[in-house]
Amino acid sequence: MNPQSAQNGPLIPSLGLGTWKSSRGEVYTAVKEAISIGYRHIDCAPAYDNEAEVGAAVSEALQAGAVTRENLWITSKLWNNAHEPAEVLPALQRTLQDLRLDYLDLFLIHWPVAFKAGLDFPRRREDWIPLAEVPTLATWQAMEECVGRGLVRHIGVCNFSVKKLDALRRQASIPPAMDQVELHPYLQQQALSHYCRENGILLTAYSPLGSGDRPKGLKKTDEPVLLQDPVIRDIAEKHRCTPGQVLLAWALHKDIVAIPKSVNPQRLRENFAAADLALDNADMAAIAALDRGYRYVDGTFWLNNDSPYTLAELWDE
Repeated sequence: MNPQSAQNGPLIPSLGLGTWKSSRGEVYTAVKEAISIGYRHIDCAPAYDNEAEVGAAVSEALQAGAVTRENLWITSKLWNNAHEPAEVLPALQRTLQDLRLDYLDLFLIHWPVAFKAGLDFPRRREDWIPLAEVPTLATWQAMEECVGRGLVRHIGVCNFSVKKLDALRRQASIPPAMDQVELHPYLQQQALSHYCRENGILLTAYSPLGSGDRPKGLKKTDEPVLLQDPVIRDIAEKHRCTPGQVLLAWALHKDIVAIPKSVNPQRLRENFAAADLALDNADMAAIAALDRGYRYVDGTFWLNNDSPYTLAELWDE
């Protein structure tokens, strides 16, 4: 599996294990199995409510000599309740404690959305904090200080549009190393991909398989099923592989880091083997034609409970 790098930026394993939606009791086993298979990149977040279990699995793998810390890439994220500068370092320290680590390889702002400290999710109008009151740059500068303390090696963002990413890049002392976004053949993010490529910023694709296992409350009744797309299935049949492997190979072919989630040992191995699948030009052209600008994770959950946020503000579309 080739690591990805952007203009002398971080070398990150191009295929990682996502842990969103991995429930307690399952994620521990999945992480240990993934490391034994050869995964060296684990994507985490306090909002997933499973970092302590991830940390236990990573710690045991390190102690057993299955892998060294230097050969692991661990990403975590700053939740929306810690955007105020004074909250950034304590939030990072809690994550490091849960993960049983001295440092993170990558620390990301999870969403360009903020609410009050101590809340998992806002319940009323006064719980929200408009970004005008806690500017992203102020949060970012606190993250830059974490780099200076040696607690984080690289910093980046998630769910940032070109507009937000460009504004941050132009003002930051340490430019963003990564933008982690929903990205797959139905949402190919062409403008964002071009911007990141031109400015030395890596992209990570979350929900690269279409996130069919999202909670029911986050699904639409008529949403398309990416893994059942006829074009994807035909390419899979041609290469004698699974549709999921085609989707991951497509992202890797485009130099995009992918973090599929699974707790199933067989699926973990299938996903990892996608790095060896070589799609041809005809495959890539056929998949390029599938783009429909469709978001599975559309951000509508940030519009509830008297939120001051709008989708137009969130995505700048």
